[in-house]
Amino acid sequence: MNMSEKRCLDVGGTFIKCDDGRQVPTCSKGTAEEMSAAFREAVGPADSLRQLGIAIPGPFDFRKGIFLMKHKFDAAYGLSFRELAGIPPHVEVKYLHDVNAVLAGAIDMLGLKDCNSALVTLGTGLGYTYAVKGDIQCNELGSPARGLWNRPWEDGILEDRISARGIRNAYEDITGDSTRSVYDIAQRAFAGEEAVCRVFRQTGEILAPFLKEEAEEFGLSVILFGGQISKSLALMIEPMTGLLGDVQLLPAPEGAVFRGLDTLFEDVKDR
Repeated sequence: MNMSEKRCLDVGGTFIKCDDGRQVPTCSKGTAEEMSAAFREAVGPADSLRQLGIAIPGPFDFRKGIFLMKHKFDAAYGLSFRELAGIPPHVEVKYLHDVNAVLAGAIDMLGLKDCNSALVTLGTGLGYTYAVKGDIQCNELGSPARGLWNRPWEDGILEDRISARGIRNAYEDITGDSTRSVYDIAQRAFAGEEAVCRVFRQTGEILAPFLKEEAEEFGLSVILFGGQISKSLALMIEPMTGLLGDVQLLPAPEGAVFRGLDTLFEDVKDR
């Protein structure tokens, strides 16, 4: 298929990443009109377009393409992505939860169809999804069947600590410095600053028992990690490896989200 006939978009809260390398500001806190303009720019000319794959976070009706988010994209609540993006009727549009898209792509790229696997995404929030024999488990709207973000932890939920804000808060507790980004904190850890390394080790120690519970319940043999913070996986993997034993802990491959969207348009016999 000619590349112009199929396009894939990874719609995040800050940018829409396009499979041609473009990044378009999302305007997720703007008006519906501002979001519409961003979506239309990302989709591009529709004259030769035949198929469009969209990775997007939830809550979202992935079967109907309807926004259900209130924490971002709130001005688009109840509206159709197709209509906002001005996608003509002849274009086939398919949607995947962004976490599911990464896992689908990783399963295909790493040959994980015969095992039970999971994906943890570490970034602004804590994402999670899992697959049984390559079949990603979803709820009735198409979102991951289970989550980790809202599991009870201390006086709050796990995402309070396993997220960008959680790492920044832990760093501030140790150093008194509230000005650093997670990237800055990670660079200090990679440079060997012991106090900073402790922040990431603690992150792994806190996350590990939750992953062990998932691995035991669903027979997971591989757990993948995606998201910006997963680039610092080496700083937190040791306590997870120690507790999870034979479960492989791997970074999700680059480009997995677009590969996952590609699979939506492939016949099973062609895979």
